[in-house]
Order: sequence, then structure tokens, then C-alpha cells
Amino acid sequence: MLSQATLSERLRRYIVDSGFDHNARLPPERVLCSTLGVSRGELRKALAELESDSLIWRQVGRGTFVGARPVHNLNDVEYLEKLARPIKVIEARLAIEPELARLSAIHGAKVDFDEIRACSRKCQEARDWRSYEAWDNNFHLAIAKATHNKVLIHLFETLNVVRRSIVWGQLRASTLPPRTHPSFSQHDSIVAAISARDAAGAAARMREHLASVRDRVIPALSGVHPESAGLTGQTTLTVSVPTPSIAASIVSPATTAATPDGVPVMMTSPAASSK
Repeated sequence: MLSQATLSERLRRYIVDSGFDHNARLPPERVLCSTLGVSRGELRKALAELESDSLIWRQVGRGTFVGARPVHNLNDVEYLEKLARPIKVIEARLAIEPELARLSAIHGAKVDFDEIRACSRKCQEARDWRSYEAWDNNFHLAIAKATHNKVLIHLFETLNVVRRSIVWGQLRASTLPPRTHPSFSQHDSIVAAISARDAAGAAARMREHLASVRDRVIPALSGVHPESAGLTGQTTLTVSVPTPSIAASIVSPATTAATPDGVPVMMTSPAASSK
């Protein structure tokens, strides 16, 4: 009989090697039992372990799906996925996530900081890219939740589901993140700033991290280098939002100043935007 850890790893490898898309439905349990040669009880224990790691989610009557459980109507998310290009998603992240990091440093509690730190550690312990992506998702979500602002958390969750659908199928040169993966040290810097309640530092570290992600991921996903997209070397990234009042509630003056990566974020209303 297979140990539970071995079975969970086999199931994890099956999902990765089968190339399922994010939010794709897995085969029925009877098919998985036959494929893996296990009982339904053994399979369900393995599924529960993968679900606790945000690699799958289950819903009675619908089945088992790849990725973290969506918080919104799946049809709405799929609609956004079709509209969003990778460069637009990273623009949205640059507009929102540095401010989430700033607010989490201000409003977060010790239990929030512990969760953020634990997710960062799990990223570094990931045994494959899918596991890393799942814990990276949890890391950024934990920062959003530490703001204790339900409106911003809701906005972030929508953005995060779309973001994950884009990076889920990214081709990788290795089976797991290298020990020198840039995001590891960047995550640690973000954790340190938030835990120290350094609001400005947390925003700056998050912005640096997202600029690094942009420069690494955009070419891999779309074949477009950030320079040709007009991002690298610019002094301002302008993002249109519905109204000035919303912009004021998302980005404070502190987040519009120049940052070490040279990409500050300026929020504008549609009327003022050139896009």
C-alpha cells in the first residue's frame, strides 16, 4: 500500500504532467482511482492534502478543479481572462499591490504577519512550479487580507484569479524554482518591511518585486520585452481607474513618489488618461 505522502506526490505529478489548465476540471474520482491504482478513500485523502495546499479545489456536484478556489463567478473570471493581456495584468498589479503592502504594514496584526512569513517560506520549500505558484498566490493574498479592507481584498482576489490563469501555463526551464530564484529574496524583503511596520518600505519593496516579475514573466508569456512595451525606463506608469475618488482611496501621495526601480505609479481618471 502506498504511503499517504507518496500518493499525494503521485497525484501532484499527475496533475502537472497532464498539463491541465487553471480551473480545469479533473477526471471523475473513479477514473483517477483507476489511473492511480488506489481506493476512493485513499484518493480523497490525497485530494484533501492538495486542496489544503491550494493546488486544487472541490465542490459537491461539480467536481474537482485545478488551482485555488475562485471567489467569484467562474464565468466572470473566464470573461476577464479572455480580455486581459499579461502586460495589462502587471499594470494592474503595479497600481494596486504596493498600496496593499503599505496598508498591511499599517493595519496588519502579528497573526497576519506570521501568515505572510509562512507563505514566503512555503514558496521556498516548493517541490515544483505548481506548488510555488500556489504558495505565491497565498503570499500575495495574505498581504491583501492583512489590510483588513474588504473592498480592497475583493478587488485583489479578482485580479489574482486572472493573474494565476495567465501564469499557470507558463513554460519553465526547470521542474522547480532554483534556490537563487529572485522572488525568494524579494518576498523576504517585503515580509521584513511589513513586519517592521515600515509602510513606505513595504510599498517600495513590493513595487521592486513586481517590476522584477514584469521583466522576467512578460517576455516568457508574450514574447514582448518590457522595453518594447514602453515600461522599462519610464518614470511613470499611468493606469486608468473609474473615478478620482477610487484612485484617492487606493493610492496615497506616498505611493506616487519615485522608487528604486524607477517605476512609480500614478492613478488618473479616464478623462485624464491618455489610454
